[in-house]
Amino acid sequence: MRANPTDAERKLWYILRDKRLNPLRWRRQQVIDDRYIVDFICFEHRVIIEADGSQHAENDMDAARDAWLKQQGFTVLRFWNADILNNMEGVVETIIAAVQNNAAQTCGDPTPNPLPQGERALERSQNV
Repeated sequence: MRANPTDAERKLWYILRDKRLNPLRWRRQQVIDDRYIVDFICFEHRVIIEADGSQHAENDMDAARDAWLKQQGFTVLRFWNADILNNMEGVVETIIAAVQNNAAQTCGDPTPNPLPQGERALERSQNV
């Protein structure tokens, strides 16, 4: 597949490669756990992108594959080839939103256990 990508995969790879999209490092045709090959992946943000043709419509194997990948902590985005070819702006917006969402989840709350209002002042006065 890497040597003979579809038009949609070629167009999407042009956008993703060489850190052209929000300096993210993407790989294509990557093997995951010796089980699956994904079209595109950003390991840093655990986002997988699949460019799908009509053979993927209501495919039970794809659903099982996506479920397993999600259990491994990946976000899986599937785009129809026609969307990639005709609505690249919308595809890119969806990818960026998924990456930002994953980044926000991994960063977490800067104060995971904030003190209730008033307790912080009490704590400061006790440390004086």
